[in-house]
Amino acid sequence: MSYFAGEYDVVVIGAGHAGCEAGLASARLGMKTLVCATDLASVAMMACNPNIGGTAKGHLVRELDALGGEMGINIDNSYIQSRMLNTSKGPAVHSLRAQADKEKYSKRMKHVLETTENVYLRQAEIIKIDIEDKKVKGVLTKNGAYYNAKTIILATGTYLKSRIIIGDVNYEGGPSGLSGANFLSESLIENGIRLKRFKTGTPSRINRRSVDFSKMEEQSGDERIIPFSFISENIDRDQISCYLTYTNDDTKNVVLENIHRSPLYNGSIKSVGPRYCPSFEDKIMRFPEKDRHQLFIEPEGENTEEMYVGGMSSSLPEEVQIKMIRTVPGLENVEVMRTAYAIEYDCIDPTQLKLSLEFKEIDGLFSAGQANGSSGYEEAAAQGLITGINAAQKIKGKAPLILKRSDAYIGVLIDDLVTKGTNEPYRMMTSRSEYRLLLRQDNADLRLTELGYKVGLVSEERYNRFLKRKNAIENEIERIKNLKITNKREVNEILEKLETTPLKKPISFYELIKRPELNYFITSEFDVNRPDLPYDVQEQVNITSKYEGYIQKQLEQVAQFKKMENKLIPSEFDYNTVKGLRIEAIQKLEKMRPVNIGQASRISGVSPADISVLLIFLEQYNRRVTNKEE
Repeated sequence: MSYFAGEYDVVVIGAGHAGCEAGLASARLGMKTLVCATDLASVAMMACNPNIGGTAKGHLVRELDALGGEMGINIDNSYIQSRMLNTSKGPAVHSLRAQADKEKYSKRMKHVLETTENVYLRQAEIIKIDIEDKKVKGVLTKNGAYYNAKTIILATGTYLKSRIIIGDVNYEGGPSGLSGANFLSESLIENGIRLKRFKTGTPSRINRRSVDFSKMEEQSGDERIIPFSFISENIDRDQISCYLTYTNDDTKNVVLENIHRSPLYNGSIKSVGPRYCPSFEDKIMRFPEKDRHQLFIEPEGENTEEMYVGGMSSSLPEEVQIKMIRTVPGLENVEVMRTAYAIEYDCIDPTQLKLSLEFKEIDGLFSAGQANGSSGYEEAAAQGLITGINAAQKIKGKAPLILKRSDAYIGVLIDDLVTKGTNEPYRMMTSRSEYRLLLRQDNADLRLTELGYKVGLVSEERYNRFLKRKNAIENEIERIKNLKITNKREVNEILEKLETTPLKKPISFYELIKRPELNYFITSEFDVNRPDLPYDVQEQVNITSKYEGYIQKQLEQVAQFKKMENKLIPSEFDYNTVKGLRIEAIQKLEKMRPVNIGQASRISGVSPADISVLLIFLEQYNRRVTNKEE
C-alpha cells in the first residue's frame, strides 16, 4: 500500500556529494526540492579519504565554486590542513588539496541543506521511479510514500545493490556500515536503463594513540592558505600534520603469502575497480619490482583519534590486513579501528545520457556522480551541480547549461562519461584535458562566474566582487605593459644580481617578467609605484604575462575545436543514409546520437575518415533542407 505524500519540482535520490549539490542548486534556483537519503547520517559523508581536492580534483572544486556550488565553501569551513600540490611544476597542474574534519564537513553541509529555502530533506529509501510514456511521474519510498515529481535526479553513489567484501566475508551493505539500497536497480532495469557493476574500496582506520610517529616523515600544511572558494576570507587556523611512511619486503611477503585469499585474485570479485586507485594487493601484484610503497597517515578530524591509512585499501581477510599493516614502520603496534573493505555496486552506463546529464530516452530523469560510473567526491559534486541547474532550467523552459571541454574540467568530465563511456570508475586527471593551460584552478572564476550569474546561482553581491577582481587584474596588466624599464646601469646591476641578462634597450615591465629567471613577485625593485593588490590578483598577472604565448596557442586550438562543436547534427539525422560510413561508425553514431561533429569525433569506433564523410554529407543535407524551406 502507498499514500500520496506531496508534489515536488525536483526529487533528488541520494544526499552524498552529488545529491547535496544537486539539491542546493535546484532549490536556490527556485525549485521545490525533495532530497532523500537512506540515512541522514550519510549526508555529505566522506566514506573514504578525509580530504577534498588534489590533482585535477581541486580544479573541479574551484570550478564548482565559481558556478555557485557549496563544496568549496564547505571545505574552507572544515579543513584541518591545506596544501597546494605540484608547485614545482607549471600553473596548469597546481592543485589545491585540503584535509577535512569529516564530521564537521558532513554536519555543516547537512545544516546548509536544512536551512536552505525550498529544500526538503527526508530520510527515505526510494524503491521505484514511476515513468509513464517515457516521462518521469514520481517516486515511491520503502515506507509507502509516493511523491509526484516534475524531474528526478539519480545520485545513488555506491548504494545500489551494494555488497561489502572482506576476504571470505561477503554481505549486503553500504559504505561505512550503512545499509545499501536493494530495490531501485530493478526499477531502473524495468524502465530500460542499462546498468554496470563497479567496485571501489577504502583503507583501514587506525587509532592515533597506537602510532609511533617518530618513525615517519611529518607533512605540514602550507603557511599561505589559499581557499577553495573565491569568496572565502580569513580562513587561517591551526593545522594538523599528516605523516608519510613506507611499506617494505615484510609487507609484500604477507600479501604474497595470502594472495589466494584475496577476492580480487580468487574470483570472488568480478566487477571492475578503479585503475588509478588500486587496492594494496593489486599494487604488489602489478608492480613486483617495487621495494616499497608510500602510505599517508591522515587525521580524520579534530575530535577523533581515527586516522586514515592512505594507499592501503584492501579486501584481504581482516586478520591478514592487521598482520600486513603491522609490518610498516611506525605501525608495529597499531590498533585497527575499522577494517578495510571492497564494495561492489550498480551504476548506469553513462552513454545513455545527454550532455545535460538527462537521460536521452526518459524525459525529466537526470543522473549524477558515482551513479554515472565516476569515482571521487569532487567528480560527483561537479555532476550534481550541473544536474541541479539543468533540472531547474528544464522546468523553467530554458536551455540546459552545457560546459564544453574548452570551458572547464567539468565539461571534460561530462563529455568523457557521456561520449566515451567508462569501463572502470572514472577519475579526473589534468592529462584528460586538451586545454589545461587555459583551465587552471586559479582562473576558474574568470572562466565561469559569469555563467553562474546568468543561470542565477551567483548572487549580485558575489558577482560584483568578481567584477572587482577581474578589473583589478586587467588594470594591473595594462599598467605594467605601459611601465618602461630602462637599460640604466643601476637597473642592469639589479638584473645581474637576479642572474638574468642585462638590458640593451628599454622594454616594458610586462615583457621583462616573461624571462624564465624573473616573475612579477621578485622584481618589485623596478616597480616602486606598484599598487597594494591581493595575492591572487598578483598571481593572475604573473601567470598571464609569463605564459602569454602558450595561452595564445591554446586559444587558437580552442577556436578550431569550437568550429567542430558548432557544426550541429539534427536530432532526427539518419546515419544509414550516409554513403561511405563504415558499419561500425553507423552503429556507434545511431546509438550515441551526438549533438555535433566535435562530439561525434570523440566516439570510440568513429574514425577521422568517418568524420570527413559525415562532414561532406551533412553539408549537402543542410543545403537540401535550406532549399526546401525557401
